[in-house]
Parts: sequence; structure tokens; C-alpha cells
Amino acid sequence: MKPSAPTTLIAGILLVVCLGTSGFARYHLDQTRSRTSPDEVLYVESPRVIKRLSLGYDGLLADIYWTRAVQYFGTKHVLGSRQYPLLGPLLVITTVLDPHLTVAYEFGGNFLAPQPPYGAGMPQQAVQLAEYGIRNNPDDWKIYYDLGFIYYMELKDYSKAADAFARGANVPNAHPFLRVMAAQMAQHAGELQMARMMWVTAYQSTQDRDIRANAASHLLALQVDEDVTNLEKLASLYRERTGHWPSNFSELEATGLLRALPVDPLGHLYRLAPEGRVEVQEPDKFPFIKKGTPPGYTPPIPKFLPSD
Repeated sequence: MKPSAPTTLIAGILLVVCLGTSGFARYHLDQTRSRTSPDEVLYVESPRVIKRLSLGYDGLLADIYWTRAVQYFGTKHVLGSRQYPLLGPLLVITTVLDPHLTVAYEFGGNFLAPQPPYGAGMPQQAVQLAEYGIRNNPDDWKIYYDLGFIYYMELKDYSKAADAFARGANVPNAHPFLRVMAAQMAQHAGELQMARMMWVTAYQSTQDRDIRANAASHLLALQVDEDVTNLEKLASLYRERTGHWPSNFSELEATGLLRALPVDPLGHLYRLAPEGRVEVQEPDKFPFIKKGTPPGYTPPIPKFLPSD
């Protein structure tokens, strides 16, 4: 039975319309694909949804997303990119799928935190990633170390860096170096008493000879810094009372501002320089001091761990 003429005409028109629409859609998709790499698209962005869709294969899917995160960062890094919009979401999905995949916290933070061209320039996201890792792996001291390193190197927040290192130092079997780092950060932040407590703890909690020597050296330096600060305040107070700077510590002793001539932790007298400046006699004996050195003094390279 032959189709009628009207039916054939309508079918022909619909075919032409479909072909035209298909061609337009394909052209549009090609244009979109040319502007957006497949690696720049996350078809499902919610880690919770992906976890439900994994059907119990969370670990396997986490490995896949971690591999994609590494490839994504590596490719864009080689191309000199300064924008990494998918890096954070990929790492979040990875760690939600497998919160115990510790390599994702360690290297993921290194990808996120540094400024371009070395990283994605997203240190706050790196902090959030590390804190999530700590909540799920509270006994892994390396994640605390990574967090402290982000605060120190990228955010210059020495107080929070000290806190992160100190938290990690309390983890069972943590490397004793974390106490050293915590003390250094507290000292760098100007928290003198906290730094002293941490250096004492670092000294007492290890039998490593180099770490103990480093801690002892820092404790001596802290004492010098505190002594110099207090003595210079007394010199300023003397000037307020008399109208001129003291020429020696005996003058401060005579007015009752000092009970005895001040000595440094090694037993040598401090020197009172012009305009109330206080100096140690042998600054090379205190490689980590921040105060008490003569003008133009260049400290030797410490033979222990660096203080910065």
C-alpha cells in the first residue's frame, strides 16, 4: 500500500527539520568542546552523591579520582597554568570517598598551597584539606606537619604553625622534630614563654644528641633576648628619671633599678652600649639570639637546625 502524498510530504519536512536540528546541535557541541577540555568538567560535583553511586567501591573510586587530580594538576602545571578550578573539588571527592587515603592530604596540600607557578595558590583550601585529614586520621603526625608547613611557608602565620606542630608532637610515635618545629614557630611569633616551654619539652622528650643540643642553644638564646629586653627597659627608665642615658650598669645599681651587675647565661657581664643599647660580649656563643648583638654583626651559620 503506497503512502498518501500528504503523509510523505509531512515525513519529508520532519526529516529535514531533524537533520537541521542535529547538525546545529553537533556544531554547538563541537564549539563547546573546543573551548573546554574534558578534564575541565566535573559531571557530578557532589562527593556525597558520588559516594552513594559507588555501590561500595569507595576505595577504588577514590584511587581513580586521586589519579585524575594528579594528572589534572600535572598537566596544567606543565602548561604553566595559573588557574586550577577543579583541583579542590577533585581532592574533596577523593578524600570523602576514602578519608584514610593519606597521600591525598600530603601531596594534595602541596598542590594547593604554593603560589603559581609552583602550585594553585589556594592555601586556605589546603588548610581545610589538612584539617579534614587530621579529623579522620588523628594519629598520623605527618598531616599535622603538613598543616604547620602550610601555615609557616604560605600564610606566614607562625602562631598557628606552632599550634599545628605542637598538636602533631603529642601524637603517639610522632617524630621528635615536631617539638623542635613547634618551639621555633612560637619563638618566631614572639611568644617567648610558649617557646621556652616547647624547647624544654623538646629537650626532655628525646635522647637525640643533636636535637638536645639545638634545644639547649635556643633556650640560651631566649634567655639572652629576655635579659636584653628587660635591661634596655631599665636603661630607658633611668633616662626618664635623670635626663641622660646611663654610662654603665653600676649607675643603674646605684639607683636601685638593678640588684646586681647582670650576666649572660654563660656568666659573662652584659655590655651597656651608647643610648641604652645592651650587648653580649661574645655573640658567637649564642647563634640564635635576636637581640644583644653589636651593629653590623653577622652571625655564624648555626651548626644545629636553622631557626627560620
